[in-house]
Amino acid sequence: MPLYMDRHELAGATAVDVAGAHLKDLELQGRYGVEYLNYWFDYERQRAFCLAKGPNAAAVDAVHRASHGLVANQIIEVDETAVRRFMGGIAQHALGEPYVDTAFRAILFTDLEGSTSLTQQLGDAVAMAVLRRHDEIVRDALARNGGTEVKHTGDGVMASFRAVITAIEAAVLMQRGLADAETAGQMPLGVRIGIAAGEPVTERDDLFGAAVQLAARLSSRAAPRTILVSGTVRDLAMGKGFQFGAPRTMRLKGFGEPVRTSEVVW
Repeated sequence: MPLYMDRHELAGATAVDVAGAHLKDLELQGRYGVEYLNYWFDYERQRAFCLAKGPNAAAVDAVHRASHGLVANQIIEVDETAVRRFMGGIAQHALGEPYVDTAFRAILFTDLEGSTSLTQQLGDAVAMAVLRRHDEIVRDALARNGGTEVKHTGDGVMASFRAVITAIEAAVLMQRGLADAETAGQMPLGVRIGIAAGEPVTERDDLFGAAVQLAARLSSRAAPRTILVSGTVRDLAMGKGFQFGAPRTMRLKGFGEPVRTSEVVW
């Protein structure tokens, strides 16, 4: 059956309230051929997200309407593999046990500068050795900072983090490791890194649509050997010990309004 994720905009809800609503969903889900797998509740943002299998979005919506009346603001069909990668798995929680678990994620892209021309100039073997060294450094930084590799893009990596702080820490560790590799003659190219942040259900009807697109655009616009972050990421990381360059706005493909950005001083 298809997999669906929904978003609830709440006001004044507690973890107990959301846990109770989830239990009511489980009691009635069988009537509609739906199976609720998990939920996330972000207390600070007063948003809840539910993940369920069902014949269609209408059936998922019907369970909410019949069980507690907390109708979702949005329901989209999602890919289970993508959900597991973005969220770092689908954790099972004790039934009825109140808990808070944000669905907010920071998205990071790396982009190896000039990888195509490197292949043409030095051959496939050298290019693959450079890419392998990049992957080793990036994956080590992800492992040390709780990042989840979502996919390999061919000349970079896309990763997900539960917080902007760990995403920036990982990016700094990556650039420092890459700089050491460059000094050692193992990395003849610079790497661009872009970071944005958002929630899994967006108004673009895509899982992490806006955040993913923005992080990808930032990595493509960053200068080699730099880390370029969105204004949201900078705001959330202020006072956490990071240094940023002067804020600036950029026109990015796919975004109607100028986007606030900043470089991380690493």
